[in-house]
Amino acid sequence: MIYHLFEWLGFPGPANLVRYLTFRAGAATMTALVLALLIGRPMIDWLRARQGKGQPIREDGPESHLLTKKGTPTMGGLLILVCMTASTLLWMEWDLPFVWAILFITLGFGTIGFIDDYAKVTRSSSAGVSGRVRLLLEFLIAGAAVWFISRQTGTMLYFPFLKDAGIELGPLYIAFGALVIVGAANAVNLTDGLDGLAIMPVIIAAATFGVIAYLVGNFVFAEYLGVHFVRGAGELIVIVGAIVGAGLGFLWFNAPPAAVFMGDTGSLAIGGAIGGLAVVTNHELVLLVVGGLFVLEAVSVIVQVASFRMTGKRVFLMAPIHHHFEKKGWSEPTIVIRFWIVAIVLALAGLATLKLR
Repeated sequence: MIYHLFEWLGFPGPANLVRYLTFRAGAATMTALVLALLIGRPMIDWLRARQGKGQPIREDGPESHLLTKKGTPTMGGLLILVCMTASTLLWMEWDLPFVWAILFITLGFGTIGFIDDYAKVTRSSSAGVSGRVRLLLEFLIAGAAVWFISRQTGTMLYFPFLKDAGIELGPLYIAFGALVIVGAANAVNLTDGLDGLAIMPVIIAAATFGVIAYLVGNFVFAEYLGVHFVRGAGELIVIVGAIVGAGLGFLWFNAPPAAVFMGDTGSLAIGGAIGGLAVVTNHELVLLVVGGLFVLEAVSVIVQVASFRMTGKRVFLMAPIHHHFEKKGWSEPTIVIRFWIVAIVLALAGLATLKLR
């Protein structure tokens, strides 16, 4: 909105800075952060008043969580969604399609998560929306978004480490892209089990794909790095900046001991956004590296379930894997900070793929 306002005015004086993507990305980050800090406490109080002190939390954690985390309001993802959306709309260039596609995914998945969280709160139960119904809605939203994105970027699956090499998937790309987005959303959802555990890796992954989006959206950089050029992808750094700012604002209240939980409202939304960023930039396979922590969490659940069904034995003391380390005696802050370190290392490894071609 601000971009088009100053465009109409002819970008007078210092307003010329608004022309630059990097300035608007920074402005989006600060706007979302300040807004989150301003409305965070009132929103948490509002959620607590409606949820009640006795509302059960997610029952997939150790028994100790029932005592230490009971009564903490969930659906804190609303804070992320409100601040991220407001900041993005304020600073984005409205006539570029990719930001709208990511907003569609984020708000769509956030709505599914909100309905799920709200059902749990109103029923005072950990049972929300049916898993099958939730997955169906997620694939419908992701499929529609990928269809729209692929009309701009094509249907080629590119390989990291190889210069402009890939496989033409054709119509199958829509199913593949939808799987990437849905998988990312649910992997982040599984990671959201300890105070501050999910949000910082999400910020790191989003910032990494912000760098990738800026580079693939610039013809000179894309040509130099040997990556597929995606016209207009650079504008995504504005929504990435908003996600980072809103995420940092949320972390202010989610840091141990958490005053609010993200809930499915937040984890599905921002997980889906990261998957969408990977699809737009044609770096779907790099997401496996950058989001390797989320992949590990999801795989630990799959392995645990498969092992128990086939052999009656569990591979981990508890899944997802962060609970395994809790059972082994690691403190919650130790697990969280060490997982953050892993996320940073994986993000750097993902960025390295840009040059190793």
